[in-house]
Amino acid sequence: MTIAVIDYGMGNLHSVAKALEHVTHENVIITRDPRRILGATRLVLPGQGAIRDCVGELERTELRGLVDDVLTRQAKPLLGICVGQQMLMERSEENGGVDCLGFFQGSVDRFPANMRDAQEQRLKVPHMGWNLVNQHHDHPLWAGIDNHEHFYFVHSYYVNAADDAQVFGTTQYGSVSAHVAIGRDATFAVQFHPEKSSRAGLRLLENFVTWTP
Repeated sequence: MTIAVIDYGMGNLHSVAKALEHVTHENVIITRDPRRILGATRLVLPGQGAIRDCVGELERTELRGLVDDVLTRQAKPLLGICVGQQMLMERSEENGGVDCLGFFQGSVDRFPANMRDAQEQRLKVPHMGWNLVNQHHDHPLWAGIDNHEHFYFVHSYYVNAADDAQVFGTTQYGSVSAHVAIGRDATFAVQFHPEKSSRAGLRLLENFVTWTP
């Protein structure tokens, strides 16, 4: 079995690969070679930075069509991380509006300005640091992970999925209930960074490695 971390020039590639190597003895590669991506048994789509740059690099490296094909036809397990989750939506508000891959219906919205917590303390954007995740539905990737477990976040925009049945986890930040874990078919995508989320994050990656959709 080979797990391919898709290298389109954006994302925390090496940290994700190292975390995967920590939880499996299977072959983990970082690649932009279409043949190696199609030959892999599992794929990880990371993402970091501005979404316009991420979508643009996916197109520039001629990998967008391949990712679209994997999502819609291959039924191959794919894990989206951070902006890798956001790119799977229809459209993002970031950078004046960016069309995304459209695998999930819904949008990527910016956190409102001047949000406050329960103690009326002003909340910063980006949302950065540890926050708990409310699990909304059972999923094999939640196996062994407690509900309300904490994961590590760094983001100014959040996913707002249209289909509640595809929302597997939310995180409350101020007035926003962000859809931080979504799933459909053989694809699961998270806003948080499992590779930076200690035991819970490693367990999610371990579950992904053994997941049979």
